[in-house]
Amino acid sequence: MFPRRSLVVFACLVLLSALGLTLHRIEKEKPGYLSKLVSSKVGTEIHGESIAKEGVQREGEESHDEPCSRNIEWLANVDLRYPLQYAQRDIIVRPTPGLHRTSLANLSESLFPQPKTLLVDQNALLADCPPPLVLEIPDTPTAPVNASQMHFGIATTMERLEDSVPYIARWLRHTGAKLFVIVITAEKSPTPTSKQLAVKQAELRKQGLDVTLLFPLKKGELYTETYFSLAKVMYTHRSEDASWFVLMDDDTFFPSMRALLAMLDKYDPAREYWIGAVSEMWWSVARYGMMAFGGAGIFLSRALAAVIDEVYDVCTTEMHPAAGGDERVMRCVYGHTETKLTNEPDLHQMDIYGDLSGLFESGRLPLSLHHWKGKDGYPVDLMSLVMNVCGDCFLQRWQFGADTVLSNGYSIAVYPEGELANGLDFSKAEETWEARTVDESVNPGTAHSLSPSRPRLALDKQKIQYRLLESAFVNDAVRQSYLHKGKEGTDELDTLLVLYWRKE
Repeated sequence: MFPRRSLVVFACLVLLSALGLTLHRIEKEKPGYLSKLVSSKVGTEIHGESIAKEGVQREGEESHDEPCSRNIEWLANVDLRYPLQYAQRDIIVRPTPGLHRTSLANLSESLFPQPKTLLVDQNALLADCPPPLVLEIPDTPTAPVNASQMHFGIATTMERLEDSVPYIARWLRHTGAKLFVIVITAEKSPTPTSKQLAVKQAELRKQGLDVTLLFPLKKGELYTETYFSLAKVMYTHRSEDASWFVLMDDDTFFPSMRALLAMLDKYDPAREYWIGAVSEMWWSVARYGMMAFGGAGIFLSRALAAVIDEVYDVCTTEMHPAAGGDERVMRCVYGHTETKLTNEPDLHQMDIYGDLSGLFESGRLPLSLHHWKGKDGYPVDLMSLVMNVCGDCFLQRWQFGADTVLSNGYSIAVYPEGELANGLDFSKAEETWEARTVDESVNPGTAHSLSPSRPRLALDKQKIQYRLLESAFVNDAVRQSYLHKGKEGTDELDTLLVLYWRKE
């Protein structure tokens, strides 16, 4: 029998010998791996508290020198099911002078490596990642534009205004454009005092929003009357260089002020112009008429706004009490001018319902979007966040390899049955929305607005869709997470694909 102390020493020598052989084999198979492992410090847990040693990368202080330098600890704050299939990649955008946005750009390489399975207690850093992908984009500045010639008007409650401000700020802040808000009363939103209005106005202006809050012109007037009065209010309070007056809803969103100004540059504000978009649904057009629908934005040139201001009292007296706000604008324009609607189809009333993928995956840059609030809404603020890195790249499409298409800010679609190779026509929007036909009309529903289009594909068979789950600023990058949920009742795992967008 060996003494107990000798046995302990012998056991330690055996373990050390085995460890040495293991380290030797690792270094032989992966030269330099051990030196990297030793040099990279990791966080340790002491009494339940995470202690970050030198070199640890936390969200908000991540390095980007090598692939996989970004941590995945942020996943703990996202409602996900584990185990989880996960892949990530950095995208470096390279602004290229002379390059124009196309409907679909093609790249031969794959977007992601094969996803890896993550457990709920996965380490902070992934073991390996592909190198960053460089994408050339049009050289579009990301700084705010000068839109001081534009006045916008909304009629809403204080409560709804609070909800809308972060979205409005995305496109209005620091542009010089003015926003006039007529604050109305509702059952759950009582009339504010003059002092409350002044305090809120000062607060918004500190945020870089040139906002003026006002009470309705008349007490007790209908919302539709207040909406129509925006035309008069904006014209009355106009600045010297005001050229365009825009009536909108509190859930109207303009993704790109730069693109909006480019559209308006085609028109002379000294002439009478009434610019907008009819509803995407022919049913609504047939019912309400050829008018600029308010949710898409109603654009009045300086010349036309002057005419409406002059005949405002007459138009108000003539108006049918049941007429909607945008209908009142139509009746006044048609009744007192020779101006006709100038339809800009990239302005969107968003009267389509059901699955909106066909529009958002069409590769078209919308000038306006609507109905983002409520249970049937969509996170347009998160969808458009990537524009802070790549300008007007919102909803731009790239095809990777033979089966994957990214619609930036909305989805990643994989076509497993060779739909791309079989010549799927991406110049046509997929008809994913709910149809609403009009009796005795040859228009099937959206031919006037969303054509050309093609039949919808079978989800999870002809098209596997990863929808945007979340987006956030991370240092100099914008993170996007796209999720595909595994089928309930099967062994299929959820899959999360993550992109980090940053400038070159």
